[in-house]
Amino acid sequence: MKKIAWIFVCALLLIASGCNESASKKVDKEKASESAAETPAATATMAFDKTMHDFGTIKEGETVQTTFTFTNTGQADLIIVDARGSCGCTVPNYPKNTPIAPGATGEILVSFDSSNKPNMQQKTVTISANTASGRETLRIKAMVTPDPVKQKQRDDAAKARQQNNN
Repeated sequence: MKKIAWIFVCALLLIASGCNESASKKVDKEKASESAAETPAATATMAFDKTMHDFGTIKEGETVQTTFTFTNTGQADLIIVDARGSCGCTVPNYPKNTPIAPGATGEILVSFDSSNKPNMQQKTVTISANTASGRETLRIKAMVTPDPVKQKQRDDAAKARQQNNN
């Protein structure tokens, strides 16, 4: 019985000393991460001339474009990895994987194809880059005047669907 009690005491001591070591390691890791946060690494920053563009009223079927100009106001080279439109009608053209030095400028050309997009349209372009947030967002909007022929076709198709549902 004494042997079992002795083994139990030894096991408790091993467990207690193991907990102490992991707790002290955790405190050391927290101190290291705090000191790393105090000395931030140089990052790139995108400053845009505008982040929103309104094309106003356009006719259905028109393709319009605008240019968003940006400046790298950060301390490191800016690298744009990807830029995607919220749908296939919105296409960005950008300097992919091309380092842009601090203080240098660049452009992102955004095209919007209004075919089959009547009425108010609001689209976004999401940019993936080596900035602090990792993502930047540009917005475009347009009021698309429907093509009368296409609108009549859409109205007729909607009527037919409604009649089939009744």
